[in-house]
Amino acid sequence: MEESIFDYITAKAQALYWNTYLAEQTEAPFLGEELFPDKKQKNLTMNFIKGANGLAKVAPLSAFDAKVLRANRIGFKAQKTNMPYFKLALGIDEELRQELLEAEAAGEQYYMEVINRIFDDNMNLLKSMSVTRERMRMQLLTTGAIVMESNGQSYKYDYELGAEQKVTVTTSWSDPTADIIGDIIKWQDGIEAKTGVRPSRMVMRRNVFRYLLSNDYIKNTMYAFSPVADGKINITEESVKMFLSNQAKISSIAIYDKMYVDEEGTQQHFIPDDVVLLLPEGNIGNTVFGTTPEEADLRASKNADVALVDTGVAIATYMENDPVRKDTKTSQICLPSGENIDKIVIATIKTE
Repeated sequence: MEESIFDYITAKAQALYWNTYLAEQTEAPFLGEELFPDKKQKNLTMNFIKGANGLAKVAPLSAFDAKVLRANRIGFKAQKTNMPYFKLALGIDEELRQELLEAEAAGEQYYMEVINRIFDDNMNLLKSMSVTRERMRMQLLTTGAIVMESNGQSYKYDYELGAEQKVTVTTSWSDPTADIIGDIIKWQDGIEAKTGVRPSRMVMRRNVFRYLLSNDYIKNTMYAFSPVADGKINITEESVKMFLSNQAKISSIAIYDKMYVDEEGTQQHFIPDDVVLLLPEGNIGNTVFGTTPEEADLRASKNADVALVDTGVAIATYMENDPVRKDTKTSQICLPSGENIDKIVIATIKTE
């Protein structure tokens, strides 16, 4: 049988193309991939246990041969919710098919270049899925909730953060006289008193980090230990990070300025302006994937070709007879969990 252009556009070929693309990436991965590692399950209901109080209670004394006392499950709250479903497709329609026939007639090299461009276009579907996951994770970390509305669908997931987790400074950090170190330690104290865990990692935008570089207390305290050139204090990014490590036991500061394009076509930062996050060590939760209809049903169908990437993202290719076309569809069911969400601080570092 004569080979068709459609024989190249398979789900497995696109999965391989995507995995090769990821392996060759030199750009830093999304922050949320580290904080919420992937986890796969079969259904679309996400269950997780949120720790409402991390402090352990002492065990009671007991006499020998006495019945054991039963402990109450205090301090934990079961969370159960249905995860959202996302899907997006691109197709090779009849008009594009005619252009490909012309490319085929022009020679194999040009023909394969056109096919590669189709693959590159289809990779944007997978990038959209990846960006969607990161937006959910960062929404959770910066607001305590996930809110989405598009295509006639509306979802809201409230992870019920405590009052001590959403704080606002009394003096904006843009003011050189602000007590930045005092603010951080106060927030740490609040979480440790509630959960027994002291958050030690920070996430912020670069514009916020510049406030640390120009803060009076930080500069004056570091003066004796900083190199001086032409009578001016030369405070570096690394020296400020070391200072926070010594003063507030901050183990790491992530400067996160990555952006995405929203449904309206507007560029947005994953971390809003003037927001600082304090996080505990380890994972905040998981990026939980359910099983999409494409994986569950189309995978066994003779009318579609299905492959999986990124733990739970399905790529499906299938033919349409009228009009004649071949579509590539990507889909995912996913939502970040928040087992350790009660140990974070969302700080607004600008006064109202």
